Amino acid sequence: MTVALMWEARAVQGRGAELLEWARAQELAHEPLRRETFRGGQDRVLVITWWEGSDVGAELPELPEPTADLITRPVHRWRFESLG
Repeated sequence: MTVALMWEARAVQGRGAELLEWARAQELAHEPLRRETFRGGQDRVLVITWWEGSDVGAELPELPEPTADLITRPVHRWRFESLG
């Protein structure tokens, strides 16, 4: 089974590049199968990591919360189980 973890944050206006740089610099306790980073409108950053051999409720390394002065709200996190 493969689990995808999604981490999405919205930067304070005008600080999207800084949030993107911060997210890219974060190291996880161990390497996922795959990790992709995306930039979106309204200074949003999305990071998706894929993990093999875990169920959707397993404890997996996740990106932390950035400092409160960098984001407009708490980070949104979702977990998805691959079905195909």
